[in-house]
Amino acid sequence: EKPYKCPECGKSFGRSSHLITHQRTHAHERSYRCPDCRKSVSQTSNLLIHQRVHTGERPYGCPECGKGFGRLSHLHRHQRTHTGEKPFTCVSCGKSFSESSSLICH
Repeated sequence: EKPYKCPECGKSFGRSSHLITHQRTHAHERSYRCPDCRKSVSQTSNLLIHQRVHTGERPYGCPECGKGFGRLSHLHRHQRTHTGEKPFTCVSCGKSFSESSSLICH
């Protein structure tokens, strides 16, 4: 259940703190700046993830093939190429996709 709804865009969250963090995106509060390229983000965790672009750090390795990723979500998406999992299903026709973006385009 996600009872905390953003009045700006309607997105819902399970915790009020997540809603507050999300609302910063609408207020354009970006108080953390990358020292390498000056990109600004709203959370320190996002800054650390962004900085991997500059450092080349890829801490999430695929146990199947060893390919590395800077984001855990990218590893999870990649792993579906090995498993064949297609968790995103069209409610109209039943066709399944490995990525949500493919379902949206469909």
